[in-house]
This record gives sequence, C-alpha cells and structure tokens, in this order.
Amino acid sequence: MIKSMTGYGKANLSKQEREYQVEIKSVNHRYLDISVKMPRVLSYLEEAVKKEISSQVKRGKIDVFITFENNSSQGREIKINTEIAKIYIDELKRLAKQEDILANIEVTEISKFPDVLSIQNKQEDETIQSELLETVSQATEKLVQMRAMEGSRMAEDLLIRIKAIQEKVEEISSLSTGLIEEYVVKLESRIKEIARNQEMDETRLAQEVVIYADKCSVEEEITRLKSHILQFEKLFHTEESIGKKLDFIIQEMNRETNTIGSKANHLEITNNVIDVKTGLENVREQIQNIE
Repeated sequence: MIKSMTGYGKANLSKQEREYQVEIKSVNHRYLDISVKMPRVLSYLEEAVKKEISSQVKRGKIDVFITFENNSSQGREIKINTEIAKIYIDELKRLAKQEDILANIEVTEISKFPDVLSIQNKQEDETIQSELLETVSQATEKLVQMRAMEGSRMAEDLLIRIKAIQEKVEEISSLSTGLIEEYVVKLESRIKEIARNQEMDETRLAQEVVIYADKCSVEEEITRLKSHILQFEKLFHTEESIGKKLDFIIQEMNRETNTIGSKANHLEITNNVIDVKTGLENVREQIQNIE
C-alpha cells in the first residue's frame, strides 16, 4: 500500500485537570523534516515527540502544534526563596525593635509576601511525558490513516496511467519488428534503381542491413522498459516507503524512451514515444507526493 505525503491528524487528551492537544500537518518533501511548536514547559520532550512521529512516518514536511494546560499539581513544585524570606524577617524584627512592639512573626504570614513562594514546573515529569506521547501517537495514527486513504486513490490513478504507457510500449514493439523488413525492401529497390540491369551484390546488401539493424534496433530498450513497468507495479504491493524508488524507475523509463525516440526513424513510433513521455511526466508529478 502506498501513502501520500499530504495529510492531517489531530488528537486530544484530558487527564486529571491536564489538557493536551496535538495537531499534525504534512506535505511532500524529499526527506523527513519534522518541526514542533510546543509550550516552553514541554520543550524538553521535543526529541521524544519527533522520535514518536518518525516511528510511523518516513517522508514529508511535518508541522506539529502542541498545546498544554495544566491545572493539576502534576509536574509542578513549590519553591521557597529562603533568602527573600530572611530579608523580610530581619526587616520586620528591626521595625519591631525601633517601634518597641511585639515581634510576633508567623511563617504563614511571611509566605504571603511577594517572591517568597513560587510554583515552578519540574524539568522532567514521566507522567506528563507519557500522556503527551500518547496524544502524539494518536494524532500520528490519524495522519497516517489519511495519508493511506489518499495514497490508495493515487495508486488507482497511477496504475491506470502506467497501463496506458505499457500499451504504447507494446505498440512501439510491434511497429519496430517490421522496421528491418521495410528497410530491406527499400534498400533493394534503391540498389536496383541505381544499378539497373547490373547484378546486385547480396553480400554488400546483407552488410548494410546488419549496420542498419544495429543502429535502429530498439529491442533492448523495449525489454528494459517492460521490466521497469513490472518493477513499478510490484512496488505497490510492499509496505515500505516507495516514493524514491518509483521516482528512480520513472527516470530510467524516460532514459530508455529517449533512446528509442533517437533511434527509430519512423513517424508512428515517434508519435508513440511522445505519448509515453507525456504519460511518464504525468506519473512523475504524481509520485512526488508519495512517501
């Protein structure tokens, strides 16, 4: 099954006052390129997110958008700024002494002063990491499903196109088999016209036919084209990423088609070569979006 490189996946997760949302968009790209936009508090998980996505996706420009809202105590810790607290206490004691009042300082009162207590996010938290990667995995699965659906439609279209190319190659093969015979007839007629009543040199005629056959024969190119078409179709039944392989096969098919066009001095073959090249270009454009 082939997969398109274009797709979208979204997943949400709610756990004990923690809200996660992951959106993944992908378009075609020569390699796998993952870009992640996420809250700073989760930035330490960027590589883990990329690893999770790359386990399911092999090619494409991937944009990941993550939002996170944490209203729970998970992943948070209270920090006491002892130095600030001491300054408050010292200043309060000094005030009490100057004004000759009782210095009854409660810890709870000190904690209410600015900058004494602060809630900070932990550098790493296994629970949050597990929950986020679970959400990323769900979004990636949906992305892959969409890419597979699009790939299935593309596969149907490509197989129709490659079948049309195959039919043109068969026509070229059929036309090319009669080229040598046509040349022999024309050559004999030409020699007779020039020599008139003189006896024709059969040996020289045979040599000329061999030279012409060697120059204009496209049998090898047609054989390789048929082999490439077979390889192309076989790749559609593999589970691996095949976009690059398909692109390489199309390049090889173009090369063989160009050689046929330069060798065959025949109008119908030339017209078929043009049709094949047009079909290959359409296929090449399609496979640029295959993973």
